[in-house]
Amino acid sequence: MNNKLLGVLLIAGLFSCSEEKKTAETVFIHAQISTLNEKQPAATALAIRGDRIIWVGEDAAAGKWIGPETKVFDLEGQFVMPGFIEGHGHFSGLGRLLANINLMQAGSWDEVVEQVEAAAKKAQPGEWIYGRGWHQEKWSSRPEPNVLGYPYHQGLSSISPDNPVILIHASGHALFANEAAMKAAGINVETPDPQGGEIVRDEAGNPIGVFEEEAMSAIKSAYNDYLSSLSTEQQVQRWYSWVEAAEAECLRKGVTSFQDAGVGSSEFEEFGSLAEMKRYQELAEEGKLDIRIWAMVRDTYDKLKGKIDQFPVIGAGNYYFTCRAIKSEVDGALGSFGAWLLSAYNDKPGFEGQNTTSISEVKNIASLATNRNMQFCVHAIGDRANRVVLDIYEEQFNQHPEKKDWRWRVEHAQHLDTADIPRFARLGIIASMQGIHCTSDAPFVVSRLGTERARLGAYAWRSLLDKGVLIANGTDTPVEDVDPIKNFYASVTRKREDTGMSFFPEQRMTRQEALYSYTLGNAYAAFEEDLKGSLEYGKLADLVVLSRDLRTCPDEEILDTKVLLTMVGGKVKYQRAGWVLKEVTGD
Repeated sequence: MNNKLLGVLLIAGLFSCSEEKKTAETVFIHAQISTLNEKQPAATALAIRGDRIIWVGEDAAAGKWIGPETKVFDLEGQFVMPGFIEGHGHFSGLGRLLANINLMQAGSWDEVVEQVEAAAKKAQPGEWIYGRGWHQEKWSSRPEPNVLGYPYHQGLSSISPDNPVILIHASGHALFANEAAMKAAGINVETPDPQGGEIVRDEAGNPIGVFEEEAMSAIKSAYNDYLSSLSTEQQVQRWYSWVEAAEAECLRKGVTSFQDAGVGSSEFEEFGSLAEMKRYQELAEEGKLDIRIWAMVRDTYDKLKGKIDQFPVIGAGNYYFTCRAIKSEVDGALGSFGAWLLSAYNDKPGFEGQNTTSISEVKNIASLATNRNMQFCVHAIGDRANRVVLDIYEEQFNQHPEKKDWRWRVEHAQHLDTADIPRFARLGIIASMQGIHCTSDAPFVVSRLGTERARLGAYAWRSLLDKGVLIANGTDTPVEDVDPIKNFYASVTRKREDTGMSFFPEQRMTRQEALYSYTLGNAYAAFEEDLKGSLEYGKLADLVVLSRDLRTCPDEEILDTKVLLTMVGGKVKYQRAGWVLKEVTGD
């Protein structure tokens, strides 16, 4: 836009607006805008006053919103869309990952050992070493010796004899501990497997260092004992540093809202769910959060029942913090053989996975959610787990026919029996799924489930969408990278970005479905569709500017898309280095 044209628009604006307060503070022009508003799906300009969008339309009509104090920015044809809403992640867990050993890119067990060795050289004697992100199914070769692809602890123990080591599996449903950590936890050959968990052992019955599901508790407890030796101030400052790191990472990648799938439930009960909730709310009310957090409280029924009257909390700090949901789980993850299946694992005969939380416990928490008019969000990955959760939900719905708009969610819904897919639609259950899990897990899903189960029920987005089921999209960070672009690519191609491996592409989403699932779909899944998720009058001015149009660019260009600008509440929170936001004037 040239200065002369802007001058014309400015004069038109002054004549059409007798009161300066009617003009915008910020106007974007010459953009390619995907509004996600079905009544006005596309536009080229929008106007913002305060933290709200006050107009969306075409460049020619933008002048009436421009006053003497309005800042006008020419986006020169760049793509604009609502800010990405992370539909299922772990916020402080992401920050913790960024502050410690990140094993997500480790291509072998040797690389894991190398990273730990480097940390051990810097650690004080007795200091615990923490890392996360390893996955034995994603290594280039299997370590020797191994049990089900898991390495033995000796290699790790020898390079860190004085420092206990705890390495969380990428899924969060298993961990690796060295000898020092096992000693601190009192683990030996005689330690029995707990209910809902397994201590992986060699042929002689000795623990090799891997602990699945509920078996992780002993190691976690020992780590928590170490953390308790730190001062309260040290612990709280660590948490604040995680929040800052997670915010910066999310904003850099275009995430403006984050649905935290279980506050206080990151790997360790370091703070507790209720205490962490309070801290988030305080940060929001003090204006110290840069992205919006919508959270699920997670704890046992016994701990929740006396304190649940504190919830829901809706829109604290001008909609920077909300907690209106409760989280629970019934099984683990497929990669660590924790998904609860209707029939045995293809590569672990006779084993059907883990029920990690008793069904009676989950039912009791469901009753709490119903009584407090809160959403219930239950982690279910295996086909048996999903069926059990649907049964629990249906029981609650039948007991309370007076309630209509429940919006209860199944978190992950990864592996479904085909008979249960129509039940999601009939019951109005939201399938909170993570596109990137499909391509990340693709190399081992068929070996776990067999071809037919994988083809018909694994990450069955198309089958669910065709039945009218709402899919809420996300990354489950720090299980995966919080990057929405990678997740979008996985959702619309079902191809791995490294090898190009395609996983039953007939189940992929369309571009529009994927955009909806990451914006307005996620907003609906949180009862926030009137506030965010689309760019239209009256909604929060949360948006991103991208270097490519995700609606139309070729598949092979999606992963090259860069986040140029992230805006939350009408304020620029991130701008890519080297990219100039062009402000124009009428001079």
